[in-house]
Amino acid sequence: MQRLTPRQIRKMRLAGRSAARTLAAVLDEARPGVTGRQLHDFVARHTRAQGGVCAQNGVRAPGAPPFPGNVCVSPDDVVCHGVPTSTPLPEGTLLSLDVTTRLDGWHGDTCGTVLLGKGTPDALHLLQTARRARDLAIAAVRPGLDLHALGALIEDFARAEGCHVVREFGGHGIGRQMHQPPHVHHHRITGRGPVLKPGHCFTIEPILTLGSPRIVMDDDGWTVRTEDGGLAAQFEHTLLVTPSGAEILTTA
Repeated sequence: MQRLTPRQIRKMRLAGRSAARTLAAVLDEARPGVTGRQLHDFVARHTRAQGGVCAQNGVRAPGAPPFPGNVCVSPDDVVCHGVPTSTPLPEGTLLSLDVTTRLDGWHGDTCGTVLLGKGTPDALHLLQTARRARDLAIAAVRPGLDLHALGALIEDFARAEGCHVVREFGGHGIGRQMHQPPHVHHHRITGRGPVLKPGHCFTIEPILTLGSPRIVMDDDGWTVRTEDGGLAAQFEHTLLVTPSGAEILTTA
């Protein structure tokens, strides 16, 4: 994993703060009746106003068309990579929004989940558990830690709360590219992983479900859903490893 220089760290801080401001703003726009396309347009305007670029738009994946959104809009059973649509989102929707900003060639990546209006107790529990799982892992980050230890922490906590972790997706290194090695597992894995050192930069972004963590993909080649139609929630921060722990770069 690349160790960033002080100058590069300053660039990452700026990109992270920009992404965080956009996420905070678009979460405030997320109300019952809003459409994914409206949020898509809002993110474009907000990102441009800060001098950034919506890094997700046009991203390619094997076998899929370029991603057609400025933000991933993932309601209810959508696990991740939800393509923005013109369908109004009703009261009680559990909505995850994933923002990635490229600013001066560097990336900030962050995601949050919100309930549109009043939701069910189960939806609220899943939302809170997903956020706590991310924060628990962040609190454990420090130099000398085996990166794979974070996955065990997240999965053990999620199971204790009656939730499951989607295994097909995880965090990643980040910098001049949105996705860089290493892959950050959010579940228990055997073997040793990279040892964290000051200057390492990566994301923690567990996706939790109430029901089965098995997934299926829509015909658009991007939108990933739970196989059983159960709810999913995700929270993400971009982190910098410091001599004493972790600095969250995606704070507004």
